[in-house]
Amino acid sequence: MTKFSGAPSLRVLVAGGGVAGHALAFWLTRGGHRVTVAERFPALRAAGAQVDLRGQGIQAVQRMGLLDAVRGKLVDEAGVAFVDARGKARATIMANTSGQGRQTLTSEYEIMRGDLIRILNDATKDDAEFVFGKSVAGFEQDDHRVVAHFSDGSCGEFDLLVGADGQGSRIRRAVLPDAPDPYWRVGIHMAYWFVPRIASDSNIRDTYMVPGGRQIMRRSHNPTETQAYFVLREESEEASAIHRAPVERQQEFWANRFADAGWQTERFTEGMRTSPFFYSQEIVQVRTDTWSKGRVVLAGDAAHCASPYSGMGISGGLVGAHVLAGEINRHPTDLPTALANYDHVLRPFINEIQGQVTPRLLRLGLPMTQRAIDVFQATTALACFLRVPDLAARLSKEDRGGNWQLPENPVPTGTI
Repeated sequence: MTKFSGAPSLRVLVAGGGVAGHALAFWLTRGGHRVTVAERFPALRAAGAQVDLRGQGIQAVQRMGLLDAVRGKLVDEAGVAFVDARGKARATIMANTSGQGRQTLTSEYEIMRGDLIRILNDATKDDAEFVFGKSVAGFEQDDHRVVAHFSDGSCGEFDLLVGADGQGSRIRRAVLPDAPDPYWRVGIHMAYWFVPRIASDSNIRDTYMVPGGRQIMRRSHNPTETQAYFVLREESEEASAIHRAPVERQQEFWANRFADAGWQTERFTEGMRTSPFFYSQEIVQVRTDTWSKGRVVLAGDAAHCASPYSGMGISGGLVGAHVLAGEINRHPTDLPTALANYDHVLRPFINEIQGQVTPRLLRLGLPMTQRAIDVFQATTALACFLRVPDLAARLSKEDRGGNWQLPENPVPTGTI
């Protein structure tokens, strides 16, 4: 790698070693800056469920020179089937692998989050400093610096602090303490974990609808493991609070809510308790009027979480890092201009991908009655028979990010 020289080198602290944090470190180090990534987990957080790349997110990875590495780790998921209680497919929507138009329910670029993190880390670890087991507990700033106080009692001075610490961001709460509630809720909750793969688990993602606004998904990402997802449409204080409870209580909540669901529920709930990975969350978007204050700026889900149902969560983080790093690299001596440009350039894209999530449409996929489920499956089966999803995807002129154009490279061509 050849670093871009000739501009001042900033000391940048990135709080959070997820996808957005890694992508920022990648581009900022190539701009000649000294980057420290503080991750609260004791080691690289290379875990998580299946994610995907779409639209401008694919282009952002290509700009990084990492698209071939991503292709080498893709999950074999050929499409999505809507199944009945016997596991029989009532309708199947295949991935659009034509290279044209729009990705369908499953992307051409499906990858495990852990594999994507490892790819980004391998491309960045030799140039940025990664500090594990330590988080930013607080900070103060003036016109010239940010002093970060870490969870181990140490502190450090930086020119810029980036909060890339997820949708529950502590940095966001600290830098925007008087802002309105940033969470835009859709009344949906999700849990996912891994279970052993069995012979009947294919490379088609199974989606099973259950009365009461419930859904179970099964997708298999390697020869030995399968991912199980429980999705629940519920607006209650208990459902919103459960994600902060101990894991054992979370698992009890999900097992109880799906006890009568049928299909492979027993297999999945039994596997839940011994799974090496379990995560429970409320589906939200993060919406704020500003992404920066002084020398502190937000990135990724901390700034603009679009939710899993946008299909653009990972792509949004990669694109946002591309834009933010580009503005910093172009204006290292004028951070107010760089951060204002970041907001101005990226905001239309974020509005587009967040706007793709419509609660009314989401509720159609989480019916409350068996009759509504039957209608959904019959309508989807007819559409698939007529090849409507396939034709709509191939003939579409744009993916979920709309016609927004990714800005120029964060560093000059030829320096990567």
